[in-house]
Amino acid sequence: MSKIFALSEAGSIAIHSMVLIAQADEKLNVIKIAERTGSSKHHVAKVLQRLVKDDFLLSNRGPHGGFALKKDADKISLLEIYESIEGHIEITNCPMDNQICPFDKCIMGNVMNQMTQNFKDYLTSQKLADYLQ
Repeated sequence: MSKIFALSEAGSIAIHSMVLIAQADEKLNVIKIAERTGSSKHHVAKVLQRLVKDDFLLSNRGPHGGFALKKDADKISLLEIYESIEGHIEITNCPMDNQICPFDKCIMGNVMNQMTQNFKDYLTSQKLADYLQ
């Protein structure tokens, strides 16, 4: 079955990990996050290191180490997390990135651009704090 839209595994790991870390009472390590997300610990580690580099997380090594938020949960949008991993979401005139269109009217009716804008708007409106219990 075909999917019109799917998050990358890295994007999904980033968003889910950040929510788990925000909800946790203590630091979470890669193994715990990998178990909770059903992801490879190596992929989780790679994604989380990117989030550390982009100043979303603090990281401590050792037996009592793990990850914690570097900023308040109400100041981090899901868009910021997503773009940290995937890069800036670009709204283009053509879903095929064609410079010259052979048609007078977009065959797709700009539905792809509208979906992208809606996705971006949704992620912008969602803060980590919205997922705290």
